[in-house]
Amino acid sequence: MKFLKYIFVIIACVFLTFCTSNTILKKPDNLISKKEMADVLTDVLLASGGKNIKNLDLERKINYFPLVFEKHQIDSLQFEESSAFYISRIDDYNDILKAVNERLSLKKDELKAVKDVEDSLKKVEKELKKLKKDSITESKSRLIKSKDSIFKNSENSENKVNKSIKKQ
Repeated sequence: MKFLKYIFVIIACVFLTFCTSNTILKKPDNLISKKEMADVLTDVLLASGGKNIKNLDLERKINYFPLVFEKHQIDSLQFEESSAFYISRIDDYNDILKAVNERLSLKKDELKAVKDVEDSLKKVEKELKKLKKDSITESKSRLIKSKDSIFKNSENSENKVNKSIKKQ
């Protein structure tokens, strides 16, 4: 039984060794530069992520890829060929993916900063509304107190007048 296990492991190792591909594709005529490929992949990933988010027209599942290709003035075939070429050169593709990751991280940080500013503005706005509401309440309270004091003063004056009339 152990013998069969060892044979299976050896066969699996041989199979995996011979199945690896060392194929390096020929450079396509219309190859996208590494820098441009990083730009395109960044936009492709953003487009892919935006597929399930509602746009301004409240629509979902919109294919943004044609817009990415139009922005970079390439077509899908050119993108596919360049992508396959760089994937076959793993070191180049790894450099491209690092650049994409850095760009996405920067965009994330920018969006976080914008969101923080928006949140702080909302908080200040809320505080202003609260202060406004408090000042209105306080003004009403002062008005009521002054009204009451005027009413009391008028009652006191009326009582004094009545007392003085009674004395006469």
